[in-house]
Amino acid sequence: MTVSSFRSLLSVLALLSVAVLVVPSFLPVSSSAMADATTKLPEPEEATVHIVFVRKPEVEEPEAFHIRTLAAVLGSEEASKESLIYHYTHAASGFSAKLTKSQVEELSKQPGVLQVMPDKTLHLMGGSGTSAGAAGLAWGR
Repeated sequence: MTVSSFRSLLSVLALLSVAVLVVPSFLPVSSSAMADATTKLPEPEEATVHIVFVRKPEVEEPEAFHIRTLAAVLGSEEASKESLIYHYTHAASGFSAKLTKSQVEELSKQPGVLQVMPDKTLHLMGGSGTSAGAAGLAWGR
C-alpha cells in the first residue's frame, strides 16, 4: 500500500465517521423510538415554605412535637430538622417548613395537625409613597 493510497483510505474513514455522527439525526425515526428519546423523567416536586398549625402539646416540648410530627412524613428526625425553618410557640402553635405538595397532603393527616397552608407575604398598603415598617408591613407616609 502506498502512502497516497493510505492517506486516501484515512480520508474516507474520517468522512465515514463524520457521516455516522451526523446522518442519523436526519434519518426517519419510528414514533416509538422518538417517544423513548423525548420521554423525560418526572421532575422532583419543588419544596416550598408552608406554615403548619398544630394543637399545643400538653406533655411534650413544642419543638420536639414539631420534629416528631414532621419526621412521620419525612422519614427521620434529621430530615425534619433540615426542613424546619421556625417554631411558633407564643401567639400560635406550629412551625414552618419546606415541604412538597405530597408531603403537605401526608402531613395534613397526622394527629394534632390542624391546618397546613402555604407561606405568603401580605402587604397592608401598597403603591408609591410607602415604606417598610415593623415586621415588613407597608406603612403610608
